[in-house]
Amino acid sequence: MISALFSKPFVPWLISIGMMLSIFRGELLAQDNFPPPDTPQEVRAIRTQEALRIDGRLDEMSWNQVEPVSGFFRTEPRQGGEYQHLTEVRFLYDDKNLYLGAFCADSMGRKGVRAQDLRRDFNAGENDVFGLALDPQNLKQYAVAFLTTPYGNQRDLQVFNGNQQDQGWNTLWKVRCTRTDSGYYVEMAIPFQSLRYDAVAPGEEVGWGFTLLRYARRAGEETVFPAIPQAFNPYRMTYAAQLTGLELPPPSANVRIEPYGLYQFESQQNGSDRSQGQSFKAGGDLKWAIDPRTVVDLTINTDFAQANVDRAVNNLERFNVFFPEQRQFFLENSGLWAGGSQRTLRPFFSRRIGLQGEFNAAPAPIDVGVRYTQRSEQQALAGLYVHQRETDQSQAASFGVMRYQRNYGRENNFGAMLTHRLDERSDSLGLPQQNNSTLTVDGLIRPKSEWTISYMLSASRDHEAQNQGIAGRFFAGNNSNKYYAGWLTTFVGADYNPEMGFVFQRDVVHHSPGGYWIWRPKSLPWIRRWDPGVFANVYHDASRGLGFQQANLYIFPVYLIFRDGSFLEYSLYPTWQRIDFDFAPLGIPIAQGDYYYLKQSINFYTDQSRKISLRGRYDWGGFYDGRRQEAFMGLRFAPIPQLALDANYEYNRLRGLGIAEQNLDVHLYTAALRMAWNPRLQLSIFYQYNSVDAQGRWNLRGSWEYQPLSFVYLVFNQSDWIDLDRREQSLVSKISWVRQF
Repeated sequence: MISALFSKPFVPWLISIGMMLSIFRGELLAQDNFPPPDTPQEVRAIRTQEALRIDGRLDEMSWNQVEPVSGFFRTEPRQGGEYQHLTEVRFLYDDKNLYLGAFCADSMGRKGVRAQDLRRDFNAGENDVFGLALDPQNLKQYAVAFLTTPYGNQRDLQVFNGNQQDQGWNTLWKVRCTRTDSGYYVEMAIPFQSLRYDAVAPGEEVGWGFTLLRYARRAGEETVFPAIPQAFNPYRMTYAAQLTGLELPPPSANVRIEPYGLYQFESQQNGSDRSQGQSFKAGGDLKWAIDPRTVVDLTINTDFAQANVDRAVNNLERFNVFFPEQRQFFLENSGLWAGGSQRTLRPFFSRRIGLQGEFNAAPAPIDVGVRYTQRSEQQALAGLYVHQRETDQSQAASFGVMRYQRNYGRENNFGAMLTHRLDERSDSLGLPQQNNSTLTVDGLIRPKSEWTISYMLSASRDHEAQNQGIAGRFFAGNNSNKYYAGWLTTFVGADYNPEMGFVFQRDVVHHSPGGYWIWRPKSLPWIRRWDPGVFANVYHDASRGLGFQQANLYIFPVYLIFRDGSFLEYSLYPTWQRIDFDFAPLGIPIAQGDYYYLKQSINFYTDQSRKISLRGRYDWGGFYDGRRQEAFMGLRFAPIPQLALDANYEYNRLRGLGIAEQNLDVHLYTAALRMAWNPRLQLSIFYQYNSVDAQGRWNLRGSWEYQPLSFVYLVFNQSDWIDLDRREQSLVSKISWVRQF
């Protein structure tokens, strides 16, 4: 049966891929990467005795006494050569802060600025951006980054190994910007209390690793300092320069407390039955830097009322849907956990904490949580413990994670991680005690800068049932300026059950080889990149003799990125499916058997930095034994950064599908409005309606950052199940306050 499945349609596609790769073979062998320098460039920071006012003007005398950094290196749209937008950067410091002053020249001045909104942790690809990355401990594998727009938005993140980013990391720092007729000015103040560095003798000068980046969105021009190859991002700290001349204050106690108070009103309506209630809640977080390398985080009676809401997804595939973590406490340092950047296999996935069950997304209260992180040039050690309270639907539970990682060579590491979940016995619910553990080993190897090899092997055990299972992942990829080529294999055993983790499917082996060629046509300057390529995805049973499950090819002969940042793709997905289990996407039963079908797709978006931008996708073709059409259209209107409106519509049209040859039309409407007086005072309104279950959801969230990282929130949520005459509402007011010692 398998040979029949593959013999007719599959072989021609393989031949086509081989011909495609042979055509590109000469290009695939070329490389424009260059290694890190043996001796990094040095830039000197100057101590100032003048009291600086952080207003984005750089009009104090101290700034004129510093020699500016201006020798940036262009990475986009072409590597190297002259660039249009000059950037000058100066560094000052005193006993409390590191100061950065930058001038980002632009011949169009205020009219040339591109900024979509004023939110914190903005989308860097849609705005003009200036940023600084620091490696205060010279670890080479870790950095903290501080980014802003010409309007002074803040975006801060942690970066591990140059590619894993923790965007949920927030720290205390200040930035102000001013826009002029010749460009914009940036003024940053980063407290030494917000950074981790080693103690030195009084008067001794030290150097920190750093990189700078500038993205001039209108021209699609990205420049960095020092020079970093185009294939890598600006956070590859093996290429970092050294910021010298720093005479640092002794590391402080570095304790940060964040208490909060909350009031919540809830109401429910189910037909003619109505109920309501109110509650008061208090809790908070504490962050203590025991020393420059060791941090302890404590959370008590944790609340996540201000977190972003999940978007509805209509799943027509056999795989589990991954919903990313949205809660601040769990986002920070998440890149340190094994598999932390993956969406298919995670032995530890923090979204399993604070829920009433795997299939019950209702929140369960978190009594207490503590996290320990120790990081040095040679190793990292981390631990996490959280206790979850019992509810009417779920028993109390304890979650524990321990992680060790050892660095070796320039950018290599090896690690191990142990998780344990204890679901406590509940007499009231009639549920017994249950224990589940996983043990994971993983690592990363970079034999050369363009090569990345990673591996992971994990084993789980349900102690009471004595069930054991294994899972793993292997990846090898080469990323250069001319091409990308890689191989990914993931396997998940039938009995692998990480009760603190996430798997996209059990009892599966997934192979995904593929790559693409990167062509930057000099004769067509309006095209930045053309990246034609192909990826294969083949799925087998992990048990039962590697029985075939499904396979598809993702072939994209047209993959164009234009100079203004717009995009156009045409792709094909020849697909082979074997259904030997009960499968009913959106409630439509599919007969067991073998299927082959071809889907085609057109995907595009216009320049997302403009005041009006569009996004769209249209898929058409077969779907099992029927036909499927899927259309998506998105519109964003952002006339000024203080106002942005998003409206999206997704339509699925299924015809002649399944045993009963059913027809189904599915509509998903989404709208979001964001308003801001400035980056610290904002209101967002979100609405979504899904025709599958006739559910509509409202989320309104107002926030005021009345001092750095101290907020007042007002949040309103409403869910309506129209066909069931059911409504749930909640109103939350919350105030938090941050003090750093």
